[in-house]
Amino acid sequence: MDKDMGTRDEPGPCAREMRPHATAFVARVTARNRLPLDYSVASLRVVDFLIDGLRKGGADRERARETLLGLGAYVGEVLVRRAGAVWVDLDADQRGYFAQPVGVRMPDGRVWNPLGRVRNRFDTGGPEESLRTFYLTLHGRSRRVVA
Repeated sequence: MDKDMGTRDEPGPCAREMRPHATAFVARVTARNRLPLDYSVASLRVVDFLIDGLRKGGADRERARETLLGLGAYVGEVLVRRAGAVWVDLDADQRGYFAQPVGVRMPDGRVWNPLGRVRNRFDTGGPEESLRTFYLTLHGRSRRVVA
C-alpha cells in the first residue's frame, strides 16, 4: 500500500465526487493549455511534468493544494479507467495511514492512495516518485481497460 506522510486538517472529498472532480479539472486545464490529459497511462508523464513545473515555479503546497487535488483525482481516475480500480471512502484506520479521505481499491482488494502519491511527487520530486512508474509497477491492477 502507498502511504502519504503528510497531515490532513480538512475532511476533503468523498469517493463519489472524485470522477466529476477529475473531469472538471481536466476540462479546466486542457481548455487553457491543450494538455494531452486523456486518461491514458502515457498521460501520467504529463502529470509528472506539471508537478515538476509547480515545484520549479516555487509554489508551496498550500498555494498548489487545489491543483494537486485535481492532479490526484486525475491519477486516481486513470487507475479506475485503465487498471480496474474503484474509488472508495477510506475508513478511520486507512485515513490515519494515508492522511487522505479517499483512495482507490484495485481488483485484488489492495487500496492505494493516488492523492498522496501526487503530494509525494510535489514534496520530494525525482524519478522515484514518478506517477507513470507508479502505475506501471502497481500491484493488483487489471489488464483490461475500463471506461
